[in-house]
Amino acid sequence: MRLSITGVVGLGLAMIPAGAMADTNISFLTHWAPDTVAKLEAAATAYSKDHPDVKVTVRAVPFGDLLTTLRASGGGAGGATIAGIYNAWLPDLAKDKLLAPIPDDMGTEVKADWPAGIVGASSTGGVLYGFPNEIDLYALNYNKKLFDAAGIKAPPKTWDEFMAAAKALSDKSKGQQGFGLINSWTAGVIHPFASLLASNGGELVGSDGKPKLDSDQSKETFAAYESLVKNGYSDPTMGTSDANTTGPFLDNFVSGKTGMIIMANWWESALKSGMGDKFADIATAPIPVGPHGDGKAHSISYSWMTVVNAKASGDEQKAAWDFLSWLNGPKSGPNGGSAMGDILISMGILPSRTSDSAAFADKLSDPFLKAYLDEVPDAKPFPVVLGGQEFSESLQQHLEAVQFGKESAADASSGAQTDAAAILSKAAQ
Repeated sequence: MRLSITGVVGLGLAMIPAGAMADTNISFLTHWAPDTVAKLEAAATAYSKDHPDVKVTVRAVPFGDLLTTLRASGGGAGGATIAGIYNAWLPDLAKDKLLAPIPDDMGTEVKADWPAGIVGASSTGGVLYGFPNEIDLYALNYNKKLFDAAGIKAPPKTWDEFMAAAKALSDKSKGQQGFGLINSWTAGVIHPFASLLASNGGELVGSDGKPKLDSDQSKETFAAYESLVKNGYSDPTMGTSDANTTGPFLDNFVSGKTGMIIMANWWESALKSGMGDKFADIATAPIPVGPHGDGKAHSISYSWMTVVNAKASGDEQKAAWDFLSWLNGPKSGPNGGSAMGDILISMGILPSRTSDSAAFADKLSDPFLKAYLDEVPDAKPFPVVLGGQEFSESLQQHLEAVQFGKESAADASSGAQTDAAAILSKAAQ
C-alpha cells in the first residue's frame, strides 16, 4: 500500500460492452500517488480501444481521507463508481449497503485464482464484494552497516536476541536508537505490534470475534514495547510518521539513526528514493519469535480490494465490473500478468492473484521483496470485523500511551481490552 497525495488527477478513456446507447461515465477513487495514477490511466486508455463508450475518471485523495471521502460521496451521480479499499473497512461498508456484490462469473474467477485466505478477507457474511488486489506483510528491516559496527552477526530470531540487538545498536551520544517505534499513524502503530504479537502466539481478535488484548501473549508484547522505551532502545520522538511515511520515522532510518524497524513491503520505493545507493545497506528478516511463539515467525498481513458502489446506476455498475475484470485479468498486462499486477509491482507491492506471482517472478525475486514473499505461508491476517477502524484507532491510542510513558504496559493491555470489547460489541448490534 503506497500512500499518497491529493487531487483530481485526470481522465482516462475506457468502456463497456459494444452496443451501448450512450457514453457511460465511471469514476475510480484511489489513494495512489501521481505516477501510479498515470499507470492506471494508461491501463484505462488501453481498455478503451475495445470499449470506446465508457469513460473512466481517476480521482486520488490522501489515504487519511479515503474512507471519509468514500462515505461522504457514497451514493448518487457524484459518488465514486469504483474505489480501492482497505479490507478492514469491508464489513462496515457492506453493512451500510454501500457495496455491490461481485457478479457470479467474476466471483468464480476470483475463487479459482486467488488464495483462499485473500478471498476470505475480501468477503463478509459469506459474500464476495470485489477483486482482491494487493497483499501486504510486515518484516524486520535492518541496517547491515550498523549491525556490523555493533558486532551483530545476524538478524535476531528471538525476542531475547531482538532486545540484545536493540541494546547494542543504541547510542544516545550519536542520537541513535536500536529500534524504531511508529506513532501518529494508525496502521503504522498497530501492524508492527500485531506482527510481534502473532510471533508470540497471540492474536488481536479470536475466532469467536472477541478481542484478546489481555492474553498473556498480548501482555508480553505490551511489556516489550515498554521495555524498549524505558531502556532507551527506542525514542518515541524519533518515530512520528504520517500515512505517506513522511516524517522523523522514515528520516531517522534513512539517515542511519535507527538500527531496526518493523515495516511493510510497500515502503521499498520510499526507502530507495530516500537512500539512493545506501539502500544496499538495508536487509529484511522475519519477525523475531516471542516466548509463547510456536517457533515460526508470523507477520501480520492485510489486503486491499477494488469495489463497486451499490448506489451507482445499473449501466455504471456493469461498466465498472467489466473494467475491473479486465484490469485484474491475465490478458491486460505483460507476460500473462494483469495490468493491476503491473501497477502494484511498480510500487513494490505484492499482487495477490496467483497467476501474477508467476508473471512477475523476476521482479518478485528482488531480495527485499522476496523476504516478504517467503513470509506469506505463515502470515496471520489482520482481523476483518465490524468496527475494525474504531478498534484500530483505540489500540493505537494505548500503544502510543505506552511509548510516551502515559500508561504502563499492564494498564494499556487492560484498557485496550476493555475498549475493544465495547467497540466490537456495539458494532455487532
